[in-house]
Amino acid sequence: MSEKKQNNLKSTLLDKLVVRGHPNVLCTHGSTLEFTKEDFLTLNGDCILGINANKSVKDYSYPLRSNIQSGKKIRVEISVGDKIDDFEGVGNSNLDLSNPISMVFRKSTYICDRTALIECNKCAEDINKEIVEMMKNPSSQMIVKFYKISEE
Repeated sequence: MSEKKQNNLKSTLLDKLVVRGHPNVLCTHGSTLEFTKEDFLTLNGDCILGINANKSVKDYSYPLRSNIQSGKKIRVEISVGDKIDDFEGVGNSNLDLSNPISMVFRKSTYICDRTALIECNKCAEDINKEIVEMMKNPSSQMIVKFYKISEE
């Protein structure tokens, strides 16, 4: 595991995944953000930022699952080329992380089998617009990294 210092916080890398772009990426939803293993995207999927993910919530590493299900605060860093954005969310013991297809990050506290984190400080419409534009290209690849945040 690598460690990264940011201000007074210590961040520990827990897991990472890769997703691909699609011409129908809109990223306009006002309360959620989603990544999916599916290889298609309709215009109804306005919360989806990436498809062809190599993981769903069911595939998370043990360290990430454990931290989420212990209610820890998690920072999610997304990067495409030299563009980087991030957001934070909170885990919950009621998150079963069992969906084999997707992961949904929510501003709300709603929990289902696709929910990755709740009480996130960003959703689809808040993501850097340059990143969203880049993800409209099917050859774009996004790296998604999950960090445990702890006070030093």
